Amino acid sequence: MTVQNLGEQKPFTTKDGSTIRSILDLTNAPVEKQSLAEARVPAGAETQRHYHKLSEEFYFIIEGEGVMSIDDGTRTVGAGDAILIPANAWHTIHAATDLRFLCCCAPPYSHDDTYFE
Repeated sequence: MTVQNLGEQKPFTTKDGSTIRSILDLTNAPVEKQSLAEARVPAGAETQRHYHKLSEEFYFIIEGEGVMSIDDGTRTVGAGDAILIPANAWHTIHAATDLRFLCCCAPPYSHDDTYFE
């Protein structure tokens, strides 16, 4: 059995500029097909526009409001919203207020699978 507590995970900055704490991923669990992290983006900031060739992502907004852009679509998002980001979709999230969200990636998140313009 693997149990990880969010409060025990050290934050780091991903290639897109968000600050995350891995909850379950390849670095701390015998994960094979997915990863789960908490991400934070401060008010007024945004992640760098990017895509993943392999990973499909879910964002689940826990706190805050922002604007999610996926390919050519844009939508205001807030607490309680779940967002599907398909593999190969260009995406970014802009924080109108401090944003905190869960990010699930399948296959697991990898810096090597993050591509920029």
